[in-house]
Amino acid sequence: SYLSPPHPPPHHIFHLTFSYKYTTTMLKSLLLISSLSASYAFAASSPPSKLQLKYFDIQGAAETSRVLLALGQEDYDDARYKIDPATFQSPDFLEAKENGDLRMNLNRAPVLITPDGQTIGQSAAIERYLARRFKLFGETPEDEAIIDCIAEHCRDVKDAARQKGFSKFTKNKTDDEKARDRAEWFEKDLPVMLGKIEEAMKETSVKPTYAFGTSATYADVAIWALLRDCFAADLEDTIKAAEKCDALNAIADQIASNPGVSKWLSERPESMF
Repeated sequence: SYLSPPHPPPHHIFHLTFSYKYTTTMLKSLLLISSLSASYAFAASSPPSKLQLKYFDIQGAAETSRVLLALGQEDYDDARYKIDPATFQSPDFLEAKENGDLRMNLNRAPVLITPDGQTIGQSAAIERYLARRFKLFGETPEDEAIIDCIAEHCRDVKDAARQKGFSKFTKNKTDDEKARDRAEWFEKDLPVMLGKIEEAMKETSVKPTYAFGTSATYADVAIWALLRDCFAADLEDTIKAAEKCDALNAIADQIASNPGVSKWLSERPESMF
């Protein structure tokens, strides 16, 4: 019998086979690219492995948080925006604003980023978060309220000093007017306010050197910041204004002598203010 040679497959079958193979190859490539892109995006946006505090390369509004971190002995990333001393401008800060890094603090610093990627703004909120993290807020809601009350007294003093308006950043005042207001603040206003806090602590202090309870709390750190971490030009006058406040001074000294805090204070970077 006669066998016919095999016919080539119809053209449309060849076309379908080629299209299937081509499409499969393309899909695999696209999936690989997508997977790599997703991995890169995750790596780029993944949260830090430890706490990250972002602020200018100064002490300022972040220093109390840095001291809390030293007291809690937790390693963290102390990310600092450099400031040009000639212009007081910070390109790094401007870039962070443009990137949205500071959105949670209304495009201001500081911000704290937690290991799970949460961003916290407002310096006082950061301080309270750290105080809770390091068990520096007592054991009950009542403890926390009293400790916070003392910290707010200290904040009132700082606010009153700013309102007095004698710093070098104050505008619309002559140097003579600033000098007059500064003398009145340190000689009259500040001693009175510190005396009131000292009296209030008689209701809360259980053990000498502590504002509340028998161990260090957020209130103690706030007192230290008020009396010991002011501008260098104001430190001597602040100490003099507090000379009759034995309890406040003992608390400030207790915080400063803590091993973690003492180490931080001796090693922290030099800054303009």
